Amino acid sequence: METKDILKKIRTDHQITQDEMAEKLAVTRQAVSRWEQGESIPNIDTLKQISTIFDVSINTLLGSPRKLVCQCCGMPMEDDTVISREKDHSFNEDYCKWCYADGQFVYQSMNELLDFLVDHMSNNQFTPEQVRAYFSEQLPKLKHWN
Repeated sequence: METKDILKKIRTDHQITQDEMAEKLAVTRQAVSRWEQGESIPNIDTLKQISTIFDVSINTLLGSPRKLVCQCCGMPMEDDTVISREKDHSFNEDYCKWCYADGQFVYQSMNELLDFLVDHMSNNQFTPEQVRAYFSEQLPKLKHWN
């Protein structure tokens, strides 16, 4: 989905007019119309405003051009519901909500995360040893553990 379609969907899902959206964002109705027609896109400050007011990540607003992966545990973050939040409730697109919550990391060490992953990812197909070996190799490649 393109930014223009996402913006229009956000507006219609919230059942507001272009005038009402413009008022919330302190822009003109014509600006909102140009966004929805694909003639322009909001600047970064306005994207941040839209993200905050309508509770949608900037990545989503831009049509999800990046495939987000938690930089702590490696989990794909395919929708906004699993993206972490800062204390001010803004999105932190680097981490999932299970690894980073309210501005703090949940796991204080890689071993603590490994223990959790082994407990929760082991099954009939993957032994605890296989899970530990796999994640021991993958986690150091992620931003949080560098």
